[in-house]
Amino acid sequence: MQPVDIDILKLESAANKLRAISHPMRIAIIDLLADGNKMSVTEIYEKLDIEQATASHHLNILKNKGVLNSKRVGKKIFYSLRSLILTEIIECVNRCNEF
Repeated sequence: MQPVDIDILKLESAANKLRAISHPMRIAIIDLLADGNKMSVTEIYEKLDIEQATASHHLNILKNKGVLNSKRVGKKIFYSLRSLILTEIIECVNRCNEF
């Protein structure tokens, strides 16, 4: 059996991203952005029927953990997924719940 190369930094990064998405509201945000959509804070909180402060809090966590990109256009900030791989993880978890 060959030894397994373990990159601790990559594992820590992955664990941080998984912790960041492990909240129902953050999963809902990722789901909104899953098709490559770019949405503003206003669009997100209106779509999810939550307070603006709550949306901003969750978006900040996702952005700081490297899950989301943000781009300012005028007075608005638009968010998008940094990678669609996370949507595949969420889809996998949803399939596990079908049992």
